[in-house]
Amino acid sequence: MPSVPETMIAIEITTPGGPEVLKPARVPTPRPGPGQILVKVAAAGVNRPDLMQRAGSYPPPPGHSALPGLEIAGEVAEVGQGVTRWKLGDKVCALVNGGGYAEYALAEEPIALPVPANFDMVHAGAVPETFFTVWNNVFERGRLTAGEWLLVHGGTSGIGTTAIGLAKALGANVIATAGSAEKLKACLELGADRAVNYRTEDFVAAAREATGGKGVDVTLDMVGGAYTERNIAAAAEDGRIVQIAVLGGAEVKINIARLMMKRLTLTGSTLRPRTRAAKAGFARAIEAQVWPLLTAGKVKVVVDSTFALAKAADAHRRLESGGHIGKVVLIA
Repeated sequence: MPSVPETMIAIEITTPGGPEVLKPARVPTPRPGPGQILVKVAAAGVNRPDLMQRAGSYPPPPGHSALPGLEIAGEVAEVGQGVTRWKLGDKVCALVNGGGYAEYALAEEPIALPVPANFDMVHAGAVPETFFTVWNNVFERGRLTAGEWLLVHGGTSGIGTTAIGLAKALGANVIATAGSAEKLKACLELGADRAVNYRTEDFVAAAREATGGKGVDVTLDMVGGAYTERNIAAAAEDGRIVQIAVLGGAEVKINIARLMMKRLTLTGSTLRPRTRAAKAGFARAIEAQVWPLLTAGKVKVVVDSTFALAKAADAHRRLESGGHIGKVVLIA
């Protein structure tokens, strides 16, 4: 590979605000420390946490890049001391704590994974953030198993399309909520057994009907707010409700007696603050359990649109519009 330049183009958040605060800038190229690799970025996924960081409400963990971008795909350009798995030129995708919106980005050796066979860089760049999130929350925290029912809110988001595909591939039944006829159709085409228009239908009633009155075993929710009490109502006995965002509000009022009577588990997590060791554990599990499904084409990675790195502001506008189906990806 050609030598790594001293400087690179990256997208900076010039001040907290709207998409217009994202500006290309020339900055020093990072260098890998022990256990790290430097990746020449070909594609970087755009995610809601990036929008939150841009607005000033989701700062990077201490010691990590202030640049936005939590997932990348590209080629290894340099390796740090002690790195044994990766060599120059290897094609990888990786979950990162920041810095993805750039020509080069650092990744931790055990949190990088090989680009799945037959994947282009755009689709590989759309994998890490959503697949790490869904795997940990739906299958590890939520303990979803074959034959159970999963309720996914926001079925056409990057998280939603991933959850539908993975759950179906692993033998579960899926109910997905979405807000338009086009999005409902997309959920069904991805394999959802039932798609519910949350604007015109009651998802609690729809879930009871779809499950023959039993209720759903696992709910993946990014809304919070008033949805939390309704998720409890929709849940089966011994159900698990997993919260991954609070777009509808963090303050909730719930009927705790109903939680007790159904023996429910209400849990949740955020991914970015987790330790290197924890994320490495997710990566090992995903490579063993999910990578074979991706390489065999049994799980589809849905890409809504791509934008040049310099057009990151437009990519954020696309995500904020709510019109997307699947992932928005930057091409470096």
